[in-house]
Amino acid sequence: MGLSHERVARSLQLGYGLTVSRSGICRALERLGNLASPTYEQLKASLRQSPLNWLDDTGWRVGGKLQNMRVIGNESVTVYLIEPHRGFAEAAAVLGTDYDGFLGHDGAPTWYGFLKAFHQSCLAHPMRRCRDLLEVLTGKARGFPQDVLDLLLDSLDLRDRHQLGQVSEHGLAVATGRLQARLERLLAVRLRDAANQRLAHHLRHEQPYLFTFLYCPGLPATNNTAEGEIRIMVVARKTWGGNRTWNGARIQQILASILRTCRRQGKDAFQQLVTLLRSPHELLLDLVPAGLSP
Repeated sequence: MGLSHERVARSLQLGYGLTVSRSGICRALERLGNLASPTYEQLKASLRQSPLNWLDDTGWRVGGKLQNMRVIGNESVTVYLIEPHRGFAEAAAVLGTDYDGFLGHDGAPTWYGFLKAFHQSCLAHPMRRCRDLLEVLTGKARGFPQDVLDLLLDSLDLRDRHQLGQVSEHGLAVATGRLQARLERLLAVRLRDAANQRLAHHLRHEQPYLFTFLYCPGLPATNNTAEGEIRIMVVARKTWGGNRTWNGARIQQILASILRTCRRQGKDAFQQLVTLLRSPHELLLDLVPAGLSP
């Protein structure tokens, strides 16, 4: 719920008459995290078997120093990783350098290290960037971001009409080719405004990965799910700023992954953890989807 340890202790005292110290809560969480560690490792391993994963990063603090919080997941599993570096090697340690499924992300260069994967660069990011430019640019300079925004909106409309059966497979392929041609014509125009030039440079890099969702119907066009999952950790970061130790960070990533995976699968996280605490021996929680079991 995003509460600090001190507020948890106070809630237990006020609501239930239970006296517990902050350090007692830390020790209890550490014990629980250690018990859940085997399940966490299985969830990480299952990501390699998934045909689609989405990824995102944000800042985190351990011992007051800036580190990286990464989320990798799919429809059934969410895994958080707190790491010293935001690089390809750290992501490849989870997915494998030869991962050949679909990856949805924000277009960060790190993710393109997966050379065998099929990439979908989030459309929401350039659309947001276009809308921001339209609020500050004037005159003819507004034409480029407006044209790009219209193009991306048209691609989403094409996807929706295909899903409704209003556009055939052949029609989808033809229309997608026309969208690509429109984008090439837009990027061929000489731009004078510096902000428009930066946007065009970004679009040239992302051009091969913007319309993957049209070539592969059913693939999400945005990275909104990953951003929603990482936003939970951003709220937690605002509450207590991160973790004081790397051991605390390890427990944080384990328990956060268990809680969010339970939410994604519609399972009672409280009961899962009670089962774990009551087990007299090491126990794997029933959270790894059968089709993704390593």
